[in-house]
Amino acid sequence: MKYKKIDKAKLKNILTPLQYHVTQENGTEPPFRNEYWDNSDPGLYVDIVSGEPLFTSMEKFDHGCGWPSFTMPIGEIVTKNDFNFNMVRTEVRSMVADSHLGHVFEDGPKDKGGFRFCINSAALRFIPVADLEKEGYGEFKHLFQE
Repeated sequence: MKYKKIDKAKLKNILTPLQYHVTQENGTEPPFRNEYWDNSDPGLYVDIVSGEPLFTSMEKFDHGCGWPSFTMPIGEIVTKNDFNFNMVRTEVRSMVADSHLGHVFEDGPKDKGGFRFCINSAALRFIPVADLEKEGYGEFKHLFQE
């Protein structure tokens, strides 16, 4: 398997405190004050913990919520019911690393299926198209060719 879950003790030394809080403690970063909410560069978004490919820039859209929003994942994800804060939501987690990524809602673009995957930037690493080969994600380059 190419992607691996990393021990939590090691993650504390690898991730920033915010990345750890979001991915390992089900945290949420502030809206509009995170790295990728307004990123429009073409590329691949992967799990900050395992490197699992999750989303592409082609499925990213501006929902106005202040977090990166995507219409669908390209990788395998796990969804779970989340009843925290007296709300009913659907949590999104990465498959291999079990990182908390964010939540999925049914208020996305209707022409793209109607879903909005609202994802914390702190759970992601962005790989620009030009760096896909160098970073070991060359197999995804075809997704960005017209």
